[in-house]
Amino acid sequence: MQWKLKSFEELTPQELYGILRLRSEVFVVEQDCVYLDADGYDDKCLHLWAQDGEEYVACTRILPAGVYYEEASIGRVIVAKSHRGGVLGKELMRRSEEALYATGERGPIKIMAQSYLLQWYSSQGYEAQGEDFLEDGIPHRIMVKKG
Repeated sequence: MQWKLKSFEELTPQELYGILRLRSEVFVVEQDCVYLDADGYDDKCLHLWAQDGEEYVACTRILPAGVYYEEASIGRVIVAKSHRGGVLGKELMRRSEEALYATGERGPIKIMAQSYLLQWYSSQGYEAQGEDFLEDGIPHRIMVKKG
């Protein structure tokens, strides 16, 4: 497994394609959710991903405080279907948090979690806030991890 972390400007066209393809495979095809993935934030983020050989198998985008929320955030959290059920998701979140803190962020991390993953994110130290809401037709809830 090879991990990479780059700003948007550092991504090669092939890397950007690999990340966007994985996001589309999971969020659009697998979850049957038609939404605009290119939402204007990717160029303000760090992008973390894992490759198993040539296959992109996990990714996140890491948003500094003030970009999407007042707090820093981790979004577009994905583990490919072929690699779920192990520890890859936990490692993905741990590495994402470490990358965020390496930028100097020290405050809380706010995420928009799909509701069916609340227990999983809770096991990573995130606390649910408020009630469920629909985002692109899928139930979500805000969660925060203290910095």
